[in-house]
Amino acid sequence: QVQLVESGGGLVQAGDSLRLSCAASGRTFSNYAMGWFRQAPGKEREFVAVINWTGGRTRYADSVKGRFTCSRDNTKNTVYLQMNSLKPEDTAVYYCAADAVPYRLSGVDTDFGSWGQGTQVTVSS
Repeated sequence: QVQLVESGGGLVQAGDSLRLSCAASGRTFSNYAMGWFRQAPGKEREFVAVINWTGGRTRYADSVKGRFTCSRDNTKNTVYLQMNSLKPEDTAVYYCAADAVPYRLSGVDTDFGSWGQGTQVTVSS
């Protein structure tokens, strides 16, 4: 499995931006599609974004479409989530995850076999 470590979370105000990073190690990074999920207190984990192995295709949850951008740099074994126009409802722990089917753009968490530890994003109103 691939090991994943997220970073970049923090406390921001509504309307601000943050960029999350997820560094991978242990396996060939480009063999994986990479996803972002989030979990707010008292809520189930939900899909945010996914990117295929080349970075050429992405898919987003409706709630973040137009505000969040997922990208990857296979030379740095890193996937990013640029979050703009943040809202209080974006407050959650954000997780990156790896899907061993590199061309798949799944939004189902059980399709992802490796997970990071999560990074907290808090958006104040």
